[in-house]
Amino acid sequence: MCGIETEYGVVLRNAPDSNPVLASSLLINAYVEHHRVGWDFDDESPGNDARGFPRPDSRPPVVETHLVNTVLTNGARYYVDHAHPEYSTPECSDALELVIADKAGERILARSMRAAKRILDPGQEIVVYKNNSDGKGNSYGTHENYLVDRQTPFNALVRTLLPWFVTRQVFTGAGKVGTENGATPVRYQLSSRADFFEEEVGLETTLKRPLVNTRDEPHADPQKYRRLHVIAGDANLCEVATYLKVGTMAIVLAMIEDDFLDKDLSIIGPVHAVRVVSHDPKLAATIERTDGGSCTAVELQWEFLRLAQKYADETGLELCGGSVGLDVLVRWEATLTALERDPMTLNGQLDWVTKLSLLDAYRDRDQLGWDDPKLALLDLQYHDVRPDRSLYERLVRAGKVERLVEESAVETAMTEPTDSTRAYFRGQCLARWPDSVVAANWDSLILDVGSDPLRRIPMMEPLKGSRAHVEALFAQCTTPAQLVDQLGS
Repeated sequence: MCGIETEYGVVLRNAPDSNPVLASSLLINAYVEHHRVGWDFDDESPGNDARGFPRPDSRPPVVETHLVNTVLTNGARYYVDHAHPEYSTPECSDALELVIADKAGERILARSMRAAKRILDPGQEIVVYKNNSDGKGNSYGTHENYLVDRQTPFNALVRTLLPWFVTRQVFTGAGKVGTENGATPVRYQLSSRADFFEEEVGLETTLKRPLVNTRDEPHADPQKYRRLHVIAGDANLCEVATYLKVGTMAIVLAMIEDDFLDKDLSIIGPVHAVRVVSHDPKLAATIERTDGGSCTAVELQWEFLRLAQKYADETGLELCGGSVGLDVLVRWEATLTALERDPMTLNGQLDWVTKLSLLDAYRDRDQLGWDDPKLALLDLQYHDVRPDRSLYERLVRAGKVERLVEESAVETAMTEPTDSTRAYFRGQCLARWPDSVVAANWDSLILDVGSDPLRRIPMMEPLKGSRAHVEALFAQCTTPAQLVDQLGS
């Protein structure tokens, strides 16, 4: 079970007040227009720490209940988070489903911009970017979420995920011109977020950012599950990069849950190492291992892959999407092989390579040095969500980017939920009875059935509420009251 939350960069152009919170609110309200189903905050517990107790100086995320917050018919959450419009995909059951859902989020943001432009003053425009920093020292997140067995010791997750997050940048990085946050200057690096991590483990997400986040808020049965909240990742546009990011992570988590990893892959100084790896697009930089010796990020990724291949042979990948999991293994191996031989052959598959190739072309054409401000602007324009302005979308239209999913599937996912999870139940209720859904969140839905009291429907099992599970139920019901009665029986 997986999902992605993306905080988009936002700017309101040619307005006397360019407040990003206002711009984000306008954007979302313009998209949902007349009817907005609110978010139910009753079950929010951002201060719960997977270590059992938070550090005395930790600062859990603040839940801002007063900002615009809505649920869409595709089962997603669309809201203002601090000073950003954030899109959280519906729950997905494999990496390919999530690629579609994540790409649908980009299309929703693009449509939101067009809708907002119709209500803004002439000459004004809200522009959003799917990136991770504003170039002025501020970073915002792209967070992955995975459901993990509660019985898995959190320390086991930390031990494996620290070297994993440091080294997976070689295929998950979005690329970045220069550095921020006091990092040693470089011309170009793999990851847009690497410079902003300062702790190995912690609860925070905006200050003292940790590589492994300890937020323990499963949005499901807490006796059975924990939600691994991953903040050490970039906003990807390339579908192959997103697919690998999520698919490989699912396999690694499965191996941790099954206590399959019989080798110590830990490294010395992960916070320093994450920058060392990111700052070297030639992939030659080495990191120190706790068991002695050193290796490159790609070499350590090969060790993860070989363990994953052995795991697939001995255990199977049914819980990692079955055929999707097997395809991820093939892609993973092909990607590491290409990274060893010539990373630039992955142009159109990995964001950091695709962006670097694009920037090199502009540098050659216009004789630009790496310190030329035009390169930073081109970097930003790569992430522009407007299809007519995005350099990434220009490459897509030119056939230079590999797509894994059909655009028709993405367009469908803008309004319809995935079939395989409880997002289907949430989305169907919203589509059928929008005026009767009082509020919703990930693990429950509140319905007005026409008489007191309001009825809360718990959804603590993410794989229940799928099309297979409830389609016949919806066929029998024409009103929310009938649905509640059927559920009760």
